[in-house]
Amino acid sequence: MSDPSRSEYDRPRFERLLGDRPGKVIVRLVLLSLLVGFLMSVFGVDAQQIVRGTIELFREALRDGAGVFRSLGGYILTGAALVVPIWLLIRLTRKG
Repeated sequence: MSDPSRSEYDRPRFERLLGDRPGKVIVRLVLLSLLVGFLMSVFGVDAQQIVRGTIELFREALRDGAGVFRSLGGYILTGAALVVPIWLLIRLTRKG
């Protein structure tokens, strides 16, 4: 437990970033990682599967995102084929 007599701003910046003393944080992270790793192995989940799945998710998002931008570009060009000539006619016929 943290020292209650010390305020949050009395602690070193690195300790404030971690939330506690570095040694305590490392021990907690190791124990939590051990527990989570054990549970993942019980359920047959592998860390490499998670990394591969995450990379594949980003690849698909980028591929689909590019498709969205291609579709948007097509919509813009289609609309511009009508909007720009009308705008040009209005600008040329406007008195001013």
